[in-house]
Amino acid sequence: MDSEKIGNLIYTLRKEQHLTQVQLAEKLQISDKTVSKWERGKGAPDVSLLADLSAVFQVDLEKLLKGALDCNQPVIGNMRKLHFYICPVCGNLLFSVGEAAPYCCDKKLNALKPQKAEGHEKLTVEIIENEYCISSSHEMQKSHYISFVAFLNGDTVVIRKQYPEWDLQTRLPFFAHGTLLWYCTRHGLFYQTV
Repeated sequence: MDSEKIGNLIYTLRKEQHLTQVQLAEKLQISDKTVSKWERGKGAPDVSLLADLSAVFQVDLEKLLKGALDCNQPVIGNMRKLHFYICPVCGNLLFSVGEAAPYCCDKKLNALKPQKAEGHEKLTVEIIENEYCISSSHEMQKSHYISFVAFLNGDTVVIRKQYPEWDLQTRLPFFAHGTLLWYCTRHGLFYQTV
């Protein structure tokens, strides 16, 4: 642990939150002299205060201990480069247009890597009444089902949540072209162009 780097980060985060040393100390139930000591790099927060400090600044504990925050580059591109994350515990779906480090159920999530659907893996797509009608013969059981279907193009994302023990049949608005993605709870994220 580099006390000087952590101190600089605490100073920066405190200023971003428009807090004085006294106000931060009150939130942590410590003295303002302790906060001053940290910010000068003359000591580091006690382990028992790290979770509270992380919560006050709304930063990841790991980043706080590292003494630096990694800022993402501005996102330039289109929605086809969307990153999808699925929580292995609760099945929560998260997505981001740029790099992210989301957590769910106290687990750090990694972006899913879409794999190109081949043959029997592909979804059936028909255009009916200016909509994509999407279906599949997937077994859709509690232990193995497609949890969502999404359509992406340059500026649009449409997601339909799917549930186990339902047949996969859904409709999405018709767009001239794009990418269809879906997540199988056993085999991962797939895509096909439409």
